[in-house]
Amino acid sequence: MGSIDSTTAFFRRADKYLMSTGVPYSPVVITKAKGTRLYDANNRQILDFTSGQMSSLLGHSHPEIVAVVQKYVAELDHLISNMITHPVVDLAERLARFLPAPLEKSFFLNTGSESTEAAIKMAKCYTGKFEIVAFAASYHGLTQGAGSATYSAGRRRGGPCMPGQLAFPAPYAYRSPFRKPDGSYDWETEMDYGWSMLDRQSVGSLAAFIIEPILSTGGILDLPHGYLPRVVAECKKRGMLVIMDEAQTGVGRTGQMFAFEHDGVVPDILALSKTLGCGLPLASVSTTAEIERGCKEAGFLWLTTHLNDPLTAAVGNKVLEIVERDNICQRAAERGAQLRRGLDKLQKKYWCIGDIRGRGLLQGVEIIADCETRAPGPELGQAVSDRAMVCGLSCNLVNLPGMGGVFRLAPPVTVTGKEIEEGLKILDEAFHYVLNQRNLV
Repeated sequence: MGSIDSTTAFFRRADKYLMSTGVPYSPVVITKAKGTRLYDANNRQILDFTSGQMSSLLGHSHPEIVAVVQKYVAELDHLISNMITHPVVDLAERLARFLPAPLEKSFFLNTGSESTEAAIKMAKCYTGKFEIVAFAASYHGLTQGAGSATYSAGRRRGGPCMPGQLAFPAPYAYRSPFRKPDGSYDWETEMDYGWSMLDRQSVGSLAAFIIEPILSTGGILDLPHGYLPRVVAECKKRGMLVIMDEAQTGVGRTGQMFAFEHDGVVPDILALSKTLGCGLPLASVSTTAEIERGCKEAGFLWLTTHLNDPLTAAVGNKVLEIVERDNICQRAAERGAQLRRGLDKLQKKYWCIGDIRGRGLLQGVEIIADCETRAPGPELGQAVSDRAMVCGLSCNLVNLPGMGGVFRLAPPVTVTGKEIEEGLKILDEAFHYVLNQRNLV
């Protein structure tokens, strides 16, 4: 156990029996996860700055979450979907206390793809229209409807998408060609251009605009201040609903309960997932009483095997209790500010850090290969990521066409100030090592 031979044997079995889904395996075999730490087969500690798959909001194996799972897996785990239980109603009621009016009605699923899929179908049912708009750097899942509204990855060789899919220019301040005379980002003109293109392409059946308030897989693209209110106003002009996909930004990670609150808007439909279940498969779809009524009249049907399951609902209820009790939003803001200060220092130190962006404990670091041209530097970024893992830090690097390698840094919100400094130190060492090794200092 833990030897090179056993690791080799492990991956030999994995290659033989596991089907590849297009995601390369990490070379590290994790045998335990606790708090902000991962442990490999040799009991080596790795600081987790990705919260698992950006989901373990309160860290791994939080003792209160463990206790809830143990209780409900022994007493009330899963029922036929029309049997509503106390944990489900308790979670819906607690979530409603966090939701801004008029959002108040929720139901619960497993994954982000499910929640966005359901939200898209709701918008189509309620409006009677079928065209769905999404950002050109979006990621809403890879099931049919969600995947059709995803433009950052996964569109090739999958056959026809759902009809009525329209892409909107993603607000990428660092690389957008839309500039004011002083060189600053001109998102207003870019948005005008986007709407003019949509209006020309639309067949008159615009149902909804699905939005990540910070586009995560697209490169941690934080919407400019004032952007969301303008989008909401334009949608209202056209009779469109606004769906907010807060899979990664929701439940306090950005320093506010929901990232859309930063701009004072309220969506028509809100989809949560990842952070709500703290690493367990839980997602929610929330909307208004009016939209629920319209969907019901239109014959909306959404039924899955694990719709409104009691076990995961009990976990979500405990997550929200802890978020409120422990001032998680404030902690995310404070630790996020500390992380951002450290990243700003690294940017001054290393020329290959082209841009830093994000909010709270969701930060992005874009790597470039040339200071003058800002040419993307995905290979350089991958080398830094690999070195960081060797030094004991797990940080997710997104390599997609049209941008450089972008680190997504999203530690659990329970991360300590000392652990933030530890992670920054490892990143510093990784950048120093890779640039020296390649004579690029």
